[in-house]
Amino acid sequence: MKRDYPHLCAPLTVGRLTLRNRMLSAPMGATDITAEGTPGPRTQGFYELRAKGGAAVVTVSELVVHPETDGSQMLRLSLKTPGQLGAFTYLADAIKRHGAVASIELSHSGQYAGTYMVDKEKKGDLCQWGPSDGVRPDGMPVRALSHEQIASIVAAYGEAAALAKRAGFQMVMVHAGHGWLINQFLSPYFNKREDEYGGPLENRIRFAREVLASVRSAVGPGFPIELRISGAELFEGGYDVAEGARIAHALEDLVDLMHVSAGSYQFGFSVTHPSMFRDHGCNVHLAAEIKKHVSIPVVAIGGLSDPAQMEEIIASGQADAVAMARGLLADPELPSKVMANRGDDVVKCLRCYVCMAERAVTQTRRCAVNPLIGREFEGMDIARSPRSRKVLVVGGGIAGMVAAATAARRGHDVVLCEREGELGGILRTEAALPFKRDMYELGRTYAHLLDRLGVDVRLNTEVDAAFAERIAPDAVIVAVGSAPIPMPLPVEEGARVLSIDDLYLGGEQPGDEVVVLGGGLTGCECAINQVRLGRRAHIVEMRDGLAIDANIRHRPILLAEVERAGIDVNLNVRGVRVERGGLVVAGGEGEEHLVPGDTVICAIGQRSRSDAADALRDAAPFVRVVGDAVRPSNITTAVYEAYHAALDI
Repeated sequence: MKRDYPHLCAPLTVGRLTLRNRMLSAPMGATDITAEGTPGPRTQGFYELRAKGGAAVVTVSELVVHPETDGSQMLRLSLKTPGQLGAFTYLADAIKRHGAVASIELSHSGQYAGTYMVDKEKKGDLCQWGPSDGVRPDGMPVRALSHEQIASIVAAYGEAAALAKRAGFQMVMVHAGHGWLINQFLSPYFNKREDEYGGPLENRIRFAREVLASVRSAVGPGFPIELRISGAELFEGGYDVAEGARIAHALEDLVDLMHVSAGSYQFGFSVTHPSMFRDHGCNVHLAAEIKKHVSIPVVAIGGLSDPAQMEEIIASGQADAVAMARGLLADPELPSKVMANRGDDVVKCLRCYVCMAERAVTQTRRCAVNPLIGREFEGMDIARSPRSRKVLVVGGGIAGMVAAATAARRGHDVVLCEREGELGGILRTEAALPFKRDMYELGRTYAHLLDRLGVDVRLNTEVDAAFAERIAPDAVIVAVGSAPIPMPLPVEEGARVLSIDDLYLGGEQPGDEVVVLGGGLTGCECAINQVRLGRRAHIVEMRDGLAIDANIRHRPILLAEVERAGIDVNLNVRGVRVERGGLVVAGGEGEEHLVPGDTVICAIGQRSRSDAADALRDAAPFVRVVGDAVRPSNITTAVYEAYHAALDI
């Protein structure tokens, strides 16, 4: 079989193992962890799905090696906890039985203990340990580890590795990046020690070498060890890529695979986990540079999910393999699709941080585009229906397309009707925002999938009760979406007002200075884009904060972009009227002032098309309303509701 992506699909030898392809599942934390640190059945399902999807290596994350000095709510492995070794054995087996290599990440958070705690107040009860005494940027004190503690931690890495091997894991990853403990010793910013562990590079790498030697002694020769490093810390005072290359070269004799990430959680979450405001593969250049200085295989990572881009990374020699975390949440079957020459079927990650935000808030996992993630154990995967039914899906936005694709995969005869001339719904507006192009492409991907699945797509087709009666469906899924709320304020004659649809779909061009009415997610993104297009921008928001509807991971990054763009933000004010010179607003005491601009853009939200939905509630024996037609929400909700509606038919 001739491969469309020959370099991605080629095997790779690591230690005594041969990987089936060059696509690795990067660490992403477990979910249902017991108080003792034991993985639950949902965690097993979470990792197993990526093994089933064809990843060459699936790495379980993060195994805390020394709970005495690291209180993070992560996995632990000890013979002292009944059933714990067995749980990890079942977990490793669930990965291996699908042909993937089972790996596990050995970790110590150092002075960032408690990062994954949902109850953040409890972090104050922990003692934060690091290379040196100090105070974290958030005010928490840090104590320097003693020589005795360092020796205990070094030994603990080996003990954890030995137990992981005993449980059936075939590989371990030692986490030495992102500001975690080993990285703290490597970093001149964190490490101020004056003993043999501090100062020049040969001293700062000592702890890492001791840890790796401990792990190698525990697992024996030939057992693959992967080292995850930050190729550069990318903040003031941290090490650069030149020093990152020296670190990699100084450690390569103790490992089999060099996994090159970037940055530090504390100073650059959006760098370590590239946000939608950064280029795909923005950190690959670090792997490419480090590859010049080591003789072992190098893994690149950083916002990767496009098969063509990943093929080019390997074909051009920038890296020997690629790793994905969020990319394999969005589509766990990505490697299998690539191997089968179905790269166009890949549902790509939106880099929206829903997955990471959900874990921090509820200790569960969710993905905006994959309703199975975190819920694999529930058995809600797609199975063919015992009897094919005629299904009418009304609306061609993301909810309608997901519902139609899911129903078609179940063997139903599906007709999808969309009143516009193009599929995508609200996703079509994202084509106007370069940093949200992935969301527009999601619509294009699903349009392709519907065609491949044989769904009867009818564009420019309005559906009412009479139309539905002629179709005579067994089931109707109503996904008619929402519409922008129109400008509710008086508008002076000659003043210019645009809606989001006017701007993004109608091609209307604002003047040189815009006022965006509405400081939610949509309004903030609109203002950022207007500045990037060379205009001045103001945001007017009646609440006391911007983008309150954004998730907790994306919101700080978005607000930083608003600040970086120099946007004038007006909070706790309400719009009064639109004049030719801008938007008149009033504060809490009723005082009015003008926010200047030649164009006012209305971004105050969406309203469900409930009338259209209500007209179809009796159109079939089974009727389900999903997505924004129920209530304006987000892609995550739309996908989840649509998927399950199709499963229920």
